[in-house]
Amino acid sequence: MKVSELQDIKQRYKIVGNCASLNHALDVALQVAPTDLSVLIVGESGVGKEVIPRVIHDSSPRRRGKYFAINCGSIPEGTIDSELFGHVKGSFTGAIGDSPGYFGAADKGTLFLDEVGELPLATQARLLRVLETGEYIPVGATDVRKTDVRVVAATNVNMQRAISEGRFREDLYYRLNSIPIHMPPLRERGDDIPLLFRFFAMQMAEKYKMEKVVLTDGARTMLMKYKWPGNIRQLKNVTEQISILSPQRDITPEVLSEFIPQDMETTQLVSMNHHGDSDHSFESEREILYKILYELRGHVNELTQEIAQLKKKLNTTADTPAVASTQNYLPRVTEDAEAEEYVELSNVADRMTDKKKTESLNLETIEKQMLIKALERNNGNRKKAAEELGYSDRTLYRRLKQYGLEDY
Repeated sequence: MKVSELQDIKQRYKIVGNCASLNHALDVALQVAPTDLSVLIVGESGVGKEVIPRVIHDSSPRRRGKYFAINCGSIPEGTIDSELFGHVKGSFTGAIGDSPGYFGAADKGTLFLDEVGELPLATQARLLRVLETGEYIPVGATDVRKTDVRVVAATNVNMQRAISEGRFREDLYYRLNSIPIHMPPLRERGDDIPLLFRFFAMQMAEKYKMEKVVLTDGARTMLMKYKWPGNIRQLKNVTEQISILSPQRDITPEVLSEFIPQDMETTQLVSMNHHGDSDHSFESEREILYKILYELRGHVNELTQEIAQLKKKLNTTADTPAVASTQNYLPRVTEDAEAEEYVELSNVADRMTDKKKTESLNLETIEKQMLIKALERNNGNRKKAAEELGYSDRTLYRRLKQYGLEDY
């Protein structure tokens, strides 16, 4: 691609930067745009992945068709099939009319599926069918419908790990990954970092009619050494904070240090490792605790099923006539002995049920406290709390609703 074409694209979409990896991503996007191949954009959160599908759509034969950008992680699991594939009237509570869904509405156009790694497995199967055949069935419908949609997906999830853990279908991954595009993290973009700072500072100055903040050489070096875990989104926030809160317009390292963390060699805002004799990691401990809790919950659920089966068997035994005693699992001598044995076993089952309820409540109490502490540490920011806990946005939403913490 010619340099002039690349500059035109950057000006049109307000893309700032000249690093080779960014230019390569834009070049691949323009080359694949005339085709109908699926594209998977991979990159960390906040690197600007959303600009690539827009470039692809506007440079493709579908540019006169509709373009929808859907954040798959923000749609509740119970409604995501309806959102994507539509539904018919009366298919569920609240379905007061037919809906074509995004795949129906975007016919002849483009769908951008952001955070595609958060899709439930059942939805992944339906998405695979649409990609392969162009066919889908709306929720509650019986007829197959056709659509002609170009799909561009994006994720910040390690897809190979998600596949190995059974959270993402391997066949869908290869279907989406016809053309991979990697968006580089900000820490790998070198001189683009001060360019972006200057761009955001200029926007703030123009918007609020104020003098633009300018970096000194020392602050510029300091800015480039920081690892930017939040990428472009974090840099923009820092620039806006400095523009509004700093009384100085010439930004020195001392001023800059008030707005970014002091540890320039880490990609975390707060260090999770305390190096000592054993190189202790609280993050690893938390992951282990989560695994133990979920495994324990699984054991409790299995115990519940076994207790239910036992009580059902006991009830059946108590109701069976004496003539059928030879077919029962429990030995009986007289009707009085049978009654006593049944009462004793029922008491045992009740005690096991009470114990199970107590364990379940304890688990729920622990998880509720973990949710509250994570939200407090992140000042109520649900997305950051979900990332810290290892939850998806949908899972966090369900947990908050389950424990009555929606307004926390």
